[in-house]
Amino acid sequence: MRLLITCLFLLTCLVSEAQKKAPKPTWIQLFNGKDMKDWHVKVAGHPYDDNYGNTFRVQDGKMIVRYDQYKKFDQQYGHIFYKQKFSAYLLAVEYRFVGEQAPGGEGWAWRNSGMMLHCQDPKTMGVKQDFPISIEYQLLGGNGKDERHTANLCTPGTNVMMDGKLFTPHCIDSKSKTYHGDQWVRAEVLVLGDSVLTHIVEGDTVLRYEKPQIGDGTVSNYDPAIKKDGQPLTEGYIALQSESHPVEFRKVELVDLSKYMKDPKKLEAVLAELKRTGKVKAGTKQ
Repeated sequence: MRLLITCLFLLTCLVSEAQKKAPKPTWIQLFNGKDMKDWHVKVAGHPYDDNYGNTFRVQDGKMIVRYDQYKKFDQQYGHIFYKQKFSAYLLAVEYRFVGEQAPGGEGWAWRNSGMMLHCQDPKTMGVKQDFPISIEYQLLGGNGKDERHTANLCTPGTNVMMDGKLFTPHCIDSKSKTYHGDQWVRAEVLVLGDSVLTHIVEGDTVLRYEKPQIGDGTVSNYDPAIKKDGQPLTEGYIALQSESHPVEFRKVELVDLSKYMKDPKKLEAVLAELKRTGKVKAGTKQ
């Protein structure tokens, strides 16, 4: 019995020591809950940094999307970009849909928004360009009765690889649950450069793909010099979307993993620590 107690004590010490040596992930708050000073807006039909109709604003500690100053939505898709690029990271947002869709919004855009990943520089977008060349983690809300997955993949001006083949359709559904009403949902995405991307909702891994690259035609009024089809997307800007339905974001946070990309063991250790603390249930492998 004494030997067993001693062994258990040593094992506890070893686990504790291993945890101390494991890299501690640091969450960066991209949205500070107070203002949008670290963000830039691009709305289709308007120049860079023109926050047309006060579409994006901060209210009660949340970044919100509103259309009360629009006469009609008229395909004026908007995106708000964080100020710097990232390559490898875990991004998390907590979002909810509220209210009624703006007049003139398309039916498919009802309770529809997104996290845009590996975006082109918004300064290079054409005035009339509808979406940035990017990978879209699509956010959808339910209608109270039908199944409507969130955390889907859409590809404005891009393609990805799935199951070893080039995936060229514009969107594919995840296997997420449907989230009805105005409830808050935590959506996460693990991005490892131009390697693997993993979509996570409320801790559940719901979609995975790899090798994001420029391609596809579902983006309009872009500068042809920017759209170099076949070019791997190794990094880019992060943006949140305005597609005609009011949406709110109470948290936008990120763990920068770029410094661990050349050390797979440290990368796995960081992801294991995130898993241990309940922040994510995803690894770098299928």
